[in-house]
Amino acid sequence: MPDRRAFVLRALVVIVLVSAVVLRFLTRSPLWLDEALTVNIAARPVSQIPHLLRDDGAPPLYYYLLHYWMAVFGTGDVAVRALAGVCGVINLPIAWLTGYRVGSRWWDLDQAPPEARADREARGRVTGWAVTLLLASSPFAVYYDTEARMYGLVVLLGTLGVLAAVSLLRKPDWLRALGVAAVAAALLYSHYWALYVVFIGGVIALWCSVRGPHLRAARYGLAGLVVACLTFVPWLPTFLFQLKHTGTPWAMPADYTAIVFTFTQFAGGASSPGRALALIFFFLLVLAVFGIPQDKTHVLLDLRTRPGIRLVTAGVLATLLVAIIAAKASGTTFADRYTSVVAFPAILIFAYGLTAVSSRPVRHGILAAAVVLGFAASIPNAQLLRTQAGEVAAAINAQARPGDVIAYCPDQLGPSVSRIVSGHYKQITYPRGTGPAIVDWVDYDAAIARANPFRFAQRVEKLAGNRTIWYVSAPQYQGFGNLCQDIAIDLSRYRTGKTIVANQPADSPFEIYEGMSLERFAAR
Repeated sequence: MPDRRAFVLRALVVIVLVSAVVLRFLTRSPLWLDEALTVNIAARPVSQIPHLLRDDGAPPLYYYLLHYWMAVFGTGDVAVRALAGVCGVINLPIAWLTGYRVGSRWWDLDQAPPEARADREARGRVTGWAVTLLLASSPFAVYYDTEARMYGLVVLLGTLGVLAAVSLLRKPDWLRALGVAAVAAALLYSHYWALYVVFIGGVIALWCSVRGPHLRAARYGLAGLVVACLTFVPWLPTFLFQLKHTGTPWAMPADYTAIVFTFTQFAGGASSPGRALALIFFFLLVLAVFGIPQDKTHVLLDLRTRPGIRLVTAGVLATLLVAIIAAKASGTTFADRYTSVVAFPAILIFAYGLTAVSSRPVRHGILAAAVVLGFAASIPNAQLLRTQAGEVAAAINAQARPGDVIAYCPDQLGPSVSRIVSGHYKQITYPRGTGPAIVDWVDYDAAIARANPFRFAQRVEKLAGNRTIWYVSAPQYQGFGNLCQDIAIDLSRYRTGKTIVANQPADSPFEIYEGMSLERFAAR
């Protein structure tokens, strides 16, 4: 019977991992704004990418990787998203190794008494498999591993960062300190929220370098973080320009409830399985920080906190808190995808919480429930339409003729639609009157304030002449108010309009993240 039970468990683990790999390459949605814009920038010559990113507001590492990836695999939707999917698949075995080493306190396992060593190794295996399965079924990870953006890479780098820190604890030397520096530098060049991670990591390393059992490792780690910051210096002028001129003009800054919101997003957000999974995650968080196993039916809560994961928990929460404070101070926003820098450490905390449960059936039951709920929240991602660009482009492709004009308001709709329209059209965007492939975020609010919807409508009308105007618009964008509706009204002064595609169709089973409408203004 034990052999049969072990076989069933192994078979279930294999099924979970295979399903996780499949889900990371399975989505039918066209690329939405951020993805299409990322691909359009990465497709340019390497020498142009830094300048384009200067106006976009992002660091360059993922764009360079995607540039060379597309040179090999092409620019199709599946191809460009596969880079993130590959990062997600690579992350799974690394997550197991990291979980095992953290759960077993691998850095000083050799010094443990023989009677304690077996228990610590068992705790390491529990943590390793738990974090692997939770990451494999994570709705957050599945979503961003199917998106042509840097967030799958960032989650992978977060895992490598924890692994590098653990390796440094075991053997403090310059080689492993350079490993910490390499991962931290890659994070800094992948997403700017890494600045908060590096800052908090530096504070923790500085604290541990003056007290505690790991003084030498902490000092090497602090030196590694300093080296990472030095590698960021060449990019610093671009970053300072972006900080002053780009920001996040498309959303409002978050408040402190975003910390709780972050953990619910890791569980799948507002979906019913996601809410249920969030309850399990919060339960595991409490067990990880406070839970001391007593026997098969009892767990003691120690308000002094449990030593195994307290620094990781403090680092995650401090990173989120500093990010919110910085967002409020700078006027930038707090988006759930930015929290990918701490996604793996957070999942590691949840996994470690299972080690407080002594009963194997109970532990397996909690983990199984979390995995099932994770997949239940992840599977709809395969059918989820992130944008209506496909529907709009299909309508244009079916009815438009060469020489017709496609106008976009706001310009943020341009990258996703223009990527998949076929034919020779004149395309123009509001507010800057530029082409649709790239969105210029520099002083974006000022550009909206300077633009005039009536003059834009006149320009579109003149550009079209006796050709048809296809007007792609959406009303919900930050800073635009009724400007896009005003353009439609102004266009109707010259010619008759007809709605071809409605924004957010009523028969859609999901809310579409990037909704848009299409109006046809016939030639006079």
